Amino acid sequence: MGMAVGGGNKYNSEINVTPMVDIMLVLLIIFMVITPMLQSGVSVALPKEMNNPEVDPAIIKESSVVVAITADNQYYIGKDKIETIDLTDKIQKAMESKKPEERIVYVKSDVNANYGSVVEVINTVRQAGVDQIGLVADKKKGGAPAAPAAAS
Repeated sequence: MGMAVGGGNKYNSEINVTPMVDIMLVLLIIFMVITPMLQSGVSVALPKEMNNPEVDPAIIKESSVVVAITADNQYYIGKDKIETIDLTDKIQKAMESKKPEERIVYVKSDVNANYGSVVEVINTVRQAGVDQIGLVADKKKGGAPAAPAAAS
């Protein structure tokens, strides 16, 4: 692929892909920067599960109600920080417009969160009239089978 030099009236039939490559690289960088910002809710270190839990596709929907408990025992619904007193009202308000089969609250707690806080959230969700509660755990990475549980 040589470059033609000179001022002749020849037409160049070779495709110049340099501008296209430049645009693609810029788009790639934009998507790499934007994608981490699209995660919803508060990030917490989830407990590891021995066996891979079943994946519920409804947990990633915008309309799903996810209560997150951080390591310092603060409560969030989505990205909104809430107090324990307001938890019942917020859950009831979120469940008003949902069908009975969609009335699920997911509880996502940090590994270092106080166990009593998790139980308190579960009790509060039940007091709000929600019977279906999903506990979120992290998936085990890799395809190796899980180690068997120790017998006691």
